[in-house]
Amino acid sequence: MGSRGLLTPAMLLFIAAAHAQIIEFESGGLHYKAITHNGVTVMFAPITMRVHDYAILQVAISNGSPISWSVKADDFRFERADGTAIPASSASSVVETLMQKASRGDVMKLMSAYEASLYGNSQIHSTNGFEARRRNMLANGGSSKLNAAAAASALVLAPVKLNPGQSTDGAVFFPNQGRPLGAGKLIAETAGEIFTFPLDAEPAKGH
Repeated sequence: MGSRGLLTPAMLLFIAAAHAQIIEFESGGLHYKAITHNGVTVMFAPITMRVHDYAILQVAISNGSPISWSVKADDFRFERADGTAIPASSASSVVETLMQKASRGDVMKLMSAYEASLYGNSQIHSTNGFEARRRNMLANGGSSKLNAAAAASALVLAPVKLNPGQSTDGAVFFPNQGRPLGAGKLIAETAGEIFTFPLDAEPAKGH
């Protein structure tokens, strides 16, 4: 109960000592990167599953600062080495697109993949993230179409105001014709800070 932070106390101390350096670790089969600026921690990992034309990241944000901050999916963008930028889609536009162009089965498979990675990561303990949104989805019930919409709404990183000590998580979607983002950098302008992460190209996969 209560507002647990995104990271364990030991890891928070480690990150603070690193002076906002990028911390990398493996968990739940995913490779995470994390940065802390002025008490706010942003961490992410690519999700290999593709839905519609999106490249997808699992993102978690923890507010360890003394003031409240609003965060949302479209605080993020990806920049290629040539300077081309791909802004993340807003939560509302992702839900609408998934409902119109992705099958319910695809949405539910993505939810299963997200759950597996989330529950395999002992560092994420969101106070207002996917688990809370999923509970609301299950409580609503309704038709298959409504459930698919609710599932999409539970998955995306929804706009939220994080009070001190609160955290959230969700999937952030980048329209990229179904391909991995590739080499470049992920930039999050959120919580009054700029978080910059280098990204390497994902290894090619056979069909």
